[in-house]
Amino acid sequence: MNYVTLNNGLKMPQLGFGVWQVKDDQATAAVATALEVGYRSIDTAMIYKNEVGVGKALKESSIPSEDLFITTKVWNSDQGYENTLRAFDESLEKLGLDYIDLYLIHWPTPQFDQYVDTYKALEKLYHEGRVKAIGVCNFEIEHLERLLNECEVVPVLNQVECHPYLAQTELKEFCAKHNIFVEAWSPLDQGGEVLQDEVVQKIAESHGKTPAQTVLRWHLQNNTIVIPKSVTPARIKENFEVFDFELTPDEMNAINEINRNRRKGPQPNEMHVR
Repeated sequence: MNYVTLNNGLKMPQLGFGVWQVKDDQATAAVATALEVGYRSIDTAMIYKNEVGVGKALKESSIPSEDLFITTKVWNSDQGYENTLRAFDESLEKLGLDYIDLYLIHWPTPQFDQYVDTYKALEKLYHEGRVKAIGVCNFEIEHLERLLNECEVVPVLNQVECHPYLAQTELKEFCAKHNIFVEAWSPLDQGGEVLQDEVVQKIAESHGKTPAQTVLRWHLQNNTIVIPKSVTPARIKENFEVFDFELTPDEMNAINEINRNRRKGPQPNEMHVR
């Protein structure tokens, strides 16, 4: 496993396991398999409605809590200072944990203009030691600039849609300048066209790896944190086997050049679902 050091000194596995769209009753088995394979970072969220299932897998595991890295997120309808504190308590109870390693704002939802107050609630939880690190998801540069101007604690990371067809180059440059990691959700383009791309397939073949492993390796070498999702044990294992090869600079550049700035998820400024 590769580890990155966040801007507050906390170490985080660079490869984690995501459970978006995994039903609660499936989450326990999926997370148990991931832990058995070697994953130590698990990414969930209140809105995924599987925190109970994730918590059950953690409880049944023999892995000490200090060796795990658990992320969850506050949903849009729970934004606001007091609401966020209540939502955190609920997530903590569902997960069956004493603390959360990383707590994130799920979307900025700028139309409701609550993300600054929400982040200040995260700062309170951080200062109290109930979370070890705080950050955001799906924040554009303008949202990050506002947090940097109006809040005290610099987010440790910004979790955004990112894959070779949505490279997020400008956002990555801004985050790097402010010592904020980028974490990729849908790092494999949700198993879409990017895995069929000729460039990716040719590079994968040259290394004896799958297109998915090749794309994950591209993320890792771009200093991006990744959280691929799967409920298939063989795929969970496959996604973990990305530390035994390296892409050349030319191969990295070739994948960089297939960027289309194409999203599958919502535009952050247009995501106002509560």
